Amino acid sequence: MLVVIINTMLPMILSITTFFSTLIGGLFAYKNSDQLHRILGYTAGVILGVFAFGIIPEIFKAINAQNVSSTWPMLALVVGFLTFHIIEKSILIHNAQEEDYGEHHHPHVGVASALALSGHSFLDGVGIGLGFQVSNSIGIAVAIAVIAHDFSDGINTVGLMLVHKNNRSKTLTLLFIDAIAPILGVLSTLFFHFSEKALIIYLGFFAGFLLYIGASEILPEAHSKHSSYVTIAMTVLGVVFMFVVTRFI
Repeated sequence: MLVVIINTMLPMILSITTFFSTLIGGLFAYKNSDQLHRILGYTAGVILGVFAFGIIPEIFKAINAQNVSSTWPMLALVVGFLTFHIIEKSILIHNAQEEDYGEHHHPHVGVASALALSGHSFLDGVGIGLGFQVSNSIGIAVAIAVIAHDFSDGINTVGLMLVHKNNRSKTLTLLFIDAIAPILGVLSTLFFHFSEKALIIYLGFFAGFLLYIGASEILPEAHSKHSSYVTIAMTVLGVVFMFVVTRFI
């Protein structure tokens, strides 16, 4: 009974940590910008470390245990990567077309964009919950990646709200919604369970998602304006940190 309670409480505790990570990221966006590139560089390293040392080994461990083909989880990885790539680039194409007609900054666009990020954060919470359905070690690894990623989500939420001329009160409200979304996502996984084979496919899809946001979203942003050896070192430090963490969880 005690083990069941601990296994239920641990993902909830970690999801609460994502709440504070998102809030801190959003508030940081208000206060600072000069050190942001280094933090994002470290975040990218953490996410790549979770991908390489946490998720991928767990996928192959599950493949061997279930005696299933590696084709499906690897296909899911590619689908996960391309899904988020297509979504992001479609948004960029839409924004570029709008800019052809002049400068458009509307508060409701900022709200819609921030709500979309909140939906993404909800899925982050689902990812944590499903990770714990695989094992505690994979759940913790996924949670660490989400915690690191949600810092940048908080920054993005505030940035989108402010660039579209939303006031401080509304911006902080949307930041709070984004921060609480992963907790709701974890809670939702208490009401459904995947089969072990389905979880292998999920892990592949989530691995593709992590690879995309780490290598194609956060890392380029870290070097977009302040590329330096310090930023590179922070990325390497993030990878090393996750290598050490995954050896002990």
